[in-house]
Amino acid sequence: MTQVQGVYAAAITPRGNHGDIDFGASFELIDFLCKGGVSGIALCSSAGEYAALSDTDRSRLVYLAVKRSRVPVLAGVGSATLDGSLALAREARDAGVAGVLLPPPHFLPYDQDDLREFYLQFADHIGDGVATYISRLPGDNSNLQPETARELLATRRFAGIELALRGIEPTNEWTILAADDAQIVAARSAGARAVLSGGACAVPELLAQLDRAITVHDETRTRELDSRLQEFLGWVRQFPLPAILKIATGLRGLKTGSLSAPLPAAKAKKCDEFRAWFADWLPVTKKLAANG
Repeated sequence: MTQVQGVYAAAITPRGNHGDIDFGASFELIDFLCKGGVSGIALCSSAGEYAALSDTDRSRLVYLAVKRSRVPVLAGVGSATLDGSLALAREARDAGVAGVLLPPPHFLPYDQDDLREFYLQFADHIGDGVATYISRLPGDNSNLQPETARELLATRRFAGIELALRGIEPTNEWTILAADDAQIVAARSAGARAVLSGGACAVPELLAQLDRAITVHDETRTRELDSRLQEFLGWVRQFPLPAILKIATGLRGLKTGSLSAPLPAAKAKKCDEFRAWFADWLPVTKKLAANG
């Protein structure tokens, strides 16, 4: 199986006028991310708004993306049910993904024993045919506690976990996916093998070069690149996700489709300020990344 390491861009999902996936725009985004230097691409994660997509379109996107991409692809298989996640995972496995990202079932809250049983039954049914990474959903309904996660990882039936939970230490037995862009330097320096980055969808060259600087222990360059990233994240925190990632990716000349939910007037005005700021920030950042 493909070893997941480096920066994986958590890609948005470009949408058409009727909310369906814009496959042409998705291929252009995949090409852009590969050219930007990322190590891999994660599709249908929370950044990709998977809950708004049909299972048929998700499976088709993953299948075509694996054929198109020059780097490994991870596929999110989140669903409201175990059967739904298993069906998506089997399709992704047959498409040739590097692994699947499995969050808890969405919408309703679950206790720890419920979550444990969900993950263990998924592992029973999917077998060893695809690497499964324990993922999470934004908000409280996932509520996967470190102790539960450690118990699941100790079964050695899961390839790794997003580093969204404290108390999970890096080890050679599983892969840590650092999922917080603001803490990438700390997580990678502590032993996380890979980064699952929403920011890399908009500025892949920045995240790829930052990861390289961390890997070769270039502290000066790491500080410079991380400083640029933190400036970008300061704006990201002012908007709902993944709206700002869609806007920023669109400013790179890519088709993204409309936002899933409208921004209120105050945030729409702030968005105009972001566009002006991004236009000045991007050229300097690209030049810095290119000088590595």
